[in-house]
Amino acid sequence: MTYLPTMTTGGLPEDSPANSLSQSVADITPDTAKMDEIAPKVIEAMKTVYDPEIPVNIYEMGLIYDVLVDQNGQVGVKMTLTAPACPAAQSLPVEVRDKARAVEGVTDAKVEVVWDPPWTKDRMSDAAKLQLGML
Repeated sequence: MTYLPTMTTGGLPEDSPANSLSQSVADITPDTAKMDEIAPKVIEAMKTVYDPEIPVNIYEMGLIYDVLVDQNGQVGVKMTLTAPACPAAQSLPVEVRDKARAVEGVTDAKVEVVWDPPWTKDRMSDAAKLQLGML
Protein backbone atom coordinates (compact mmCIF):
# COMPACT_ATOMS: atom_id res chain seq x y z
CA MET A 1 0.00 0.00 0.00
CA THR A 2 1.31 3.44 -0.90
CA TYR A 3 1.18 6.03 1.83
CA LEU A 4 0.89 9.56 0.56
CA PRO A 5 1.38 12.28 3.15
CA THR A 6 -1.46 14.56 4.00
CA MET A 7 -0.07 17.94 3.09
CA THR A 8 -1.80 20.86 4.71
CA THR A 9 -2.75 23.47 2.18
CA GLY A 10 -3.95 27.00 2.38
CA GLY A 11 -2.96 29.97 4.38
CA LEU A 12 -0.64 32.81 3.51
CA PRO A 13 2.94 32.94 4.78
CA GLU A 14 2.32 36.26 6.52
CA ASP A 15 -0.57 34.69 8.46
CA SER A 16 1.29 31.61 9.70
CA PRO A 17 1.39 31.12 13.47
CA ALA A 18 5.03 30.02 13.04
CA ASN A 19 6.03 33.61 12.27
CA SER A 20 5.64 34.63 15.91
CA LEU A 21 8.28 32.03 16.84
CA SER A 22 10.73 32.92 14.09
CA GLN A 23 14.03 34.55 15.05
CA SER A 24 16.38 35.97 12.46
CA VAL A 25 19.69 34.12 12.13
CA ALA A 26 21.29 36.96 10.12
CA ASP A 27 23.63 37.78 13.00
CA ILE A 28 25.19 34.30 13.01
CA THR A 29 28.47 34.33 11.09
CA PRO A 30 29.40 30.73 10.23
CA ASP A 31 32.75 29.57 11.60
CA THR A 32 34.31 26.79 9.49
CA ALA A 33 35.74 24.82 12.40
CA LYS A 34 32.54 25.02 14.46
CA MET A 35 30.44 24.20 11.39
CA ASP A 36 32.51 21.05 10.78
CA GLU A 37 32.32 20.06 14.45
CA ILE A 38 28.74 20.91 15.40
CA ALA A 39 26.52 21.18 12.29
CA PRO A 40 26.52 17.40 11.59
CA LYS A 41 25.40 16.78 15.19
CA VAL A 42 22.63 19.35 14.84
CA ILE A 43 21.49 17.70 11.60
CA GLU A 44 21.37 14.34 13.39
CA ALA A 45 19.23 15.97 16.08
CA MET A 46 16.89 17.36 13.37
CA LYS A 47 16.41 13.80 12.12
CA THR A 48 14.62 13.02 15.41
CA VAL A 49 11.93 15.67 14.78
CA TYR A 50 8.78 14.57 12.98
CA ASP A 51 5.82 16.45 11.59
CA PRO A 52 2.89 14.75 13.36
CA GLU A 53 1.03 14.33 10.06
CA ILE A 54 3.91 12.72 8.15
CA PRO A 55 5.92 9.68 9.31
CA VAL A 56 9.22 11.07 7.98
CA ASN A 57 11.65 13.28 9.87
CA ILE A 58 11.73 16.97 8.97
CA TYR A 59 15.30 16.83 7.66
CA GLU A 60 14.47 14.12 5.10
CA MET A 61 11.27 16.01 4.28
CA GLY A 62 13.47 18.93 3.22
CA LEU A 63 12.11 21.35 5.81
CA ILE A 64 15.58 22.29 7.11
CA TYR A 65 17.11 24.78 4.69
CA ASP A 66 20.31 25.69 6.53
CA VAL A 67 22.25 25.09 9.74
CA LEU A 68 24.75 27.76 10.80
CA VAL A 69 27.20 27.65 13.70
CA ASP A 70 29.30 30.63 14.83
CA GLN A 71 32.61 30.61 16.67
CA ASN A 72 30.84 30.75 20.05
CA GLY A 73 28.73 27.67 19.33
CA GLN A 74 25.51 29.58 18.66
CA VAL A 75 23.35 27.74 16.13
CA GLY A 76 20.92 29.20 13.64
CA VAL A 77 18.51 26.97 11.77
CA LYS A 78 16.56 28.13 8.75
CA MET A 79 13.50 26.00 8.21
CA THR A 80 10.14 26.02 6.55
CA LEU A 81 6.89 24.11 6.88
CA THR A 82 4.94 22.12 4.32
CA ALA A 83 2.39 24.96 4.33
CA PRO A 84 1.86 28.20 6.29
CA ALA A 85 -1.29 26.80 7.91
CA CYS A 86 0.45 23.59 9.03
CA PRO A 87 -1.12 22.39 12.30
CA ALA A 88 2.41 21.94 13.72
CA ALA A 89 3.37 25.55 12.90
CA GLN A 90 3.69 26.45 16.58
CA SER A 91 5.33 23.24 17.79
CA LEU A 92 7.93 22.32 15.15
CA PRO A 93 10.10 25.49 15.38
CA VAL A 94 10.19 25.15 19.18
CA GLU A 95 11.12 21.47 18.98
CA VAL A 96 13.85 22.23 16.42
CA ARG A 97 15.28 24.96 18.67
CA ASP A 98 15.20 22.73 21.75
CA LYS A 99 16.81 19.77 19.93
CA ALA A 100 19.58 22.03 18.60
CA ARG A 101 20.20 23.50 22.06
CA ALA A 102 20.62 19.99 23.48
CA VAL A 103 23.53 19.17 21.12
CA GLU A 104 26.94 19.04 22.79
CA GLY A 105 28.92 22.20 22.05
CA VAL A 106 25.87 24.36 21.29
CA THR A 107 25.68 27.46 23.49
CA ASP A 108 22.31 28.66 22.17
CA ALA A 109 20.06 28.14 19.18
CA LYS A 110 17.42 30.03 17.30
CA VAL A 111 15.16 29.12 14.43
CA GLU A 112 14.16 31.31 11.53
CA VAL A 113 11.02 30.20 9.70
CA VAL A 114 11.33 31.10 6.03
CA TRP A 115 8.82 30.81 3.20
CA ASP A 116 11.12 31.47 0.25
CA PRO A 117 11.74 29.24 -1.50
CA PRO A 118 8.42 27.55 -0.79
CA TRP A 119 8.57 23.90 0.21
CA THR A 120 7.66 21.36 -2.47
CA LYS A 121 7.85 17.58 -2.62
CA ASP A 122 10.98 18.03 -4.74
CA ARG A 123 12.88 19.01 -1.57
CA MET A 124 12.28 15.56 -0.07
CA SER A 125 15.18 13.12 0.00
CA ASP A 126 14.94 9.92 -1.99
CA ALA A 127 14.78 8.06 1.34
CA ALA A 128 11.70 10.08 2.34
CA LYS A 129 10.06 9.52 -1.03
CA LEU A 130 10.78 5.80 -0.80
CA GLN A 131 9.39 5.61 2.73
CA LEU A 132 6.20 7.34 1.57
CA GLY A 133 5.85 5.13 -1.52
CA MET A 134 6.55 7.98 -3.91
CA LEU A 135 9.48 6.26 -5.71
